[in-house]
Amino acid sequence: MKKLMTRTMVCAVLGMSSLALAQDAAEAPAKEPAKVPSADSVRDTWNFFYNGKGQGPVLVEAKLCTEVAKDGPNKYECTAEVAADGIKANTTVMLWQAYLVPQGDSVEDVMVQTKQGNVVRETKDVKLKGDGWRARQWTGVRLNKPGTWTVSVMRGDQVLKELQVKVN
Repeated sequence: MKKLMTRTMVCAVLGMSSLALAQDAAEAPAKEPAKVPSADSVRDTWNFFYNGKGQGPVLVEAKLCTEVAKDGPNKYECTAEVAADGIKANTTVMLWQAYLVPQGDSVEDVMVQTKQGNVVRETKDVKLKGDGWRARQWTGVRLNKPGTWTVSVMRGDQVLKELQVKVN
């Protein structure tokens, strides 16, 4: 009788734990598997990172954000992007950027520029260092008047990326 009760209790506990695991799995969003790069892509990236000093950075990603995480699992990531319908005037947003900078390199000729229409309102310098695989930077820009604004990442007179935002 004691063995039967123990067996029943074990079955009940296992049943509940598998039910709890199934609920946890159902609640967690499915994560898409990472794309596996080709061997040639990896080799080219290694070569650039280890031997590309002096060739400048590669801008991998740029986005306008209202929040950048300061800690936790998303530390230094853009956690809230500017909405598609725009933002209110006098809002400061961050232009979040991710670069690949050759190891040991230091880049000081990158800028973030804001324009309202064709009028340049502000230009800020961005300094990058090749300390690791990914150099992340976020530059605060103030969009103080209604209209269409362009936020650009530039290296010298070359535009690396342009983002437009509507300010209400």
